[in-house]
Amino acid sequence: MVRAGLSRAQVCTAALELADEVGIDHVTMTALARRLGVAVPSLYEHVRGVPDLLDAVAGQATNELADRLGEALQGRSGRAALIAYGTAYRAWVLAHPGRYAATVRPLTDPEGAAAQARIVAGCATLLRGYELEETRAVDAVRFVYSTMHGFIHLETDGGFHHARELDSSWSLVLDALDRALSTWPSS
Repeated sequence: MVRAGLSRAQVCTAALELADEVGIDHVTMTALARRLGVAVPSLYEHVRGVPDLLDAVAGQATNELADRLGEALQGRSGRAALIAYGTAYRAWVLAHPGRYAATVRPLTDPEGAAAQARIVAGCATLLRGYELEETRAVDAVRFVYSTMHGFIHLETDGGFHHARELDSSWSLVLDALDRALSTWPSS
């Protein structure tokens, strides 16, 4: 029996909240049913199983991140856009580690793929302020994303084993990205 008023969107939102608390790899139908106060079989009225749930969750989380990054870029370019993008990206991931883990899964959900394209487009938009050649912009997007993702991934996994406060290091990373993009090689 489906709980009155329960929707696929509510199931996905509850799964995202659970992912932030216990990690995306620990989101199960049993844990989700417990969180929602329903029997496990009733979840199958909304999702076809864990793979379907994780696809939907990845799409929803990626949309959230794309929205946050898009808001950060509003009216900014160059260094200001880079700082705003990086700051919003890191803040969102630190607040939502389970959701972020969902965004780096293969995105088979069309909504998730479209949101991922929005994130890449946003990164490309911030790079316009650096006046990069179009042929080099793809490389620069990959550079920015991999640098930010690598730092944040290590931070959320506890991979930095030094007492130095991480905000200072993050500021230096953004400064280094700005300098690298300002002197990006031309073809």
